[in-house]
Amino acid sequence: MKKIFSVIALLMFFNVAQAQSFVFVFREGVHFSESVLPHDGGLFISNFGSEQMNPRADEFKGYIIFRKDDTNKKIVDGLHKPTAMKVKDNFLFVCDETALKVFDLKNLEAAPQVVTFAEDDKVLNALALDGNTLYISVTNSGRIYSLDVSKPARLGSPKLWLELGGVNGMAIGGGEMFIATIPVDYRSVTKENVIYRVRNLKKPVAEKFFDLPGLYDGVALSDDRKTLYVSEWSSGSVIAVDVVTKKFRIVYMEEGIGPADIAQAEGMLFIPDLVNSRVICIRVD
Repeated sequence: MKKIFSVIALLMFFNVAQAQSFVFVFREGVHFSESVLPHDGGLFISNFGSEQMNPRADEFKGYIIFRKDDTNKKIVDGLHKPTAMKVKDNFLFVCDETALKVFDLKNLEAAPQVVTFAEDDKVLNALALDGNTLYISVTNSGRIYSLDVSKPARLGSPKLWLELGGVNGMAIGGGEMFIATIPVDYRSVTKENVIYRVRNLKKPVAEKFFDLPGLYDGVALSDDRKTLYVSEWSSGSVIAVDVVTKKFRIVYMEEGIGPADIAQAEGMLFIPDLVNSRVICIRVD
């Protein structure tokens, strides 16, 4: 594991000079933020809200805020450990540990729909949306499910779509999916903990895309779909990988950060720093 980490650190060191310019950081209303989602000119931010980064089983202090024009509004609270989010037809989909919770943004007082999974699916982690299909990754079981969301108010059951060890962040563009993987224990990196690509969503086969092993978390495609941004915990960095050449450069690096489920929109990259309860915003265009 140490050898893998040293290789990553060395490569990052030679690419630091290519880093993009820093924009700003905000902390207001952010408490162990794991995921961000650009929406309607603002940003949804999921927060664990606990006094420690890993909430106890009996804690339900998690919440989601919507930040726009430097103002925060709490949208949802009472969650356990909210991670990834997606919006479809004014419904907010949220991964909350073992279940997918769906909130009507036009009626937030209503109880959410709850989509359940297999008994051994313990860590719902990331979401990717392609038209009327939502994909849900479950890190501990290595499963990715698909869910028909054509009628968000009346959802059915998820269907197993692909199995891949340590599945984490996902990004879809141009009919393809990119998948980050991470060791299930979040420590023991192997040669299989890389970035994968699925070229055909209807007949999914995962092939290695970026084969430098690491503790990969979030992935996000650039607006032109030519660049894949990837967050990596062992180096405390986000890298940009050219989708065609697979050459990469550093976008942001800082010792002691926990870059989690990143997002990109309109030339801005949003990095939730889970460890330090803040969101880092970088211009990347």
